Amino acid sequence: MRILFIHNKYKERGGEDSVFEAETELLQAHGHEVRSLIFDNSGIDSLASVLKLSYKMFYNSDAAKALEAEITAFRPEVIHVHNFFYVASPAVFFVANKYKIPVFFTVHNFRLICSGALLLRDGKVCEQCVQSILPLQGIIHGCHRGSKLQTAQLTFMTSFHKLVGTWRNKVTRYVVLTEFAKQKLLNSSLGLKPEQIVVKPNCVDDKGYTGPEQRQDYFLFIGRLTEEKGIDVLLKARDLADFPIKIIGTGPLAPLAEEYAAKYENVEYLGFRDSGFIMQMLKGSRALVFPSIWYEGMPRTILEAYSTGTPVIASDIENINELVADKYNGLHFKTGSPEALAGVLQKYNPEANAEQAALYEQARQTFLEKYTYEGNYNQLIGLYRSLAKQEEALELHT
Repeated sequence: MRILFIHNKYKERGGEDSVFEAETELLQAHGHEVRSLIFDNSGIDSLASVLKLSYKMFYNSDAAKALEAEITAFRPEVIHVHNFFYVASPAVFFVANKYKIPVFFTVHNFRLICSGALLLRDGKVCEQCVQSILPLQGIIHGCHRGSKLQTAQLTFMTSFHKLVGTWRNKVTRYVVLTEFAKQKLLNSSLGLKPEQIVVKPNCVDDKGYTGPEQRQDYFLFIGRLTEEKGIDVLLKARDLADFPIKIIGTGPLAPLAEEYAAKYENVEYLGFRDSGFIMQMLKGSRALVFPSIWYEGMPRTILEAYSTGTPVIASDIENINELVADKYNGLHFKTGSPEALAGVLQKYNPEANAEQAALYEQARQTFLEKYTYEGNYNQLIGLYRSLAKQEEALELHT
């Protein structure tokens, strides 16, 4: 099968890039012809470039021409978009539609219905804009990069395409990572139909199972050291209870992590580390602590934890509570509550608690059932083939 991926890189590498690369390699490994059309936001580095982008982000004719050339040369049977913000623009959906090629769009965040992309403002969940055709609250608060100008540009673009029906009529299938994300899109101003949205999780490498008897006495935090990731919740919990924690990551709250590492002997701040080191720490940990205060998407950290059989102690906020099943592959605590987290960590004792000891094998089972490369491939190629056949049938009857 011939598959064309479209991806627009942000200035900083993120999870979307990893998923795009993983799915490309996965399909190639199974013998499919795969090509990629890549755009890049690195040139958006000044006010002048931001202003120049104002009209192009609505419909970039250069991106449209690039895609037309790729379609002519490669003749893809399906097109899969991982990101189109901002250089690629919605033009890629119009071109795919023009050539009657089924187009998939993986929704990695909520940018179509929230200018901040996270449904988060001032450290709290915010859904004020979700059902508005022209959401002005995001502009008032400068939710996109802290800029009212850039938020207005983004909001007017997404709203314009709502009004002209782009999101409803030009995207064949939206691929979302969880049922929670599907319901958020269905109950938004996008006007999508249930059959337009399919749930397909991400996948990760099999890192290998490590049982509870081989683990050491520490909990582990991995991630950006930011307010929405809940690192301050974890550190405040350490003030309330004595438990060993290792912290991997960088970000604005790194000084706070350093402060706690100096304050407590059993708090260790390890900074940025490579994936090999992270896996070593994950396999040695009692559990991964995931105290995020926002909905998240599908964090690779959680999936990698499951692949090693590592339970996840997570906030009970929606979406995360869909990924982490309480008392099956991890434990829940009340979102944003250091007291609740401290209580869970104090009582965590898999050596003496059979229910907690079972979490390790059940975490591994979650990975095998939901997040392997082979399972992901079967879902992905099944989606492609079903729509490609529908297009062939339509052509035969026209």
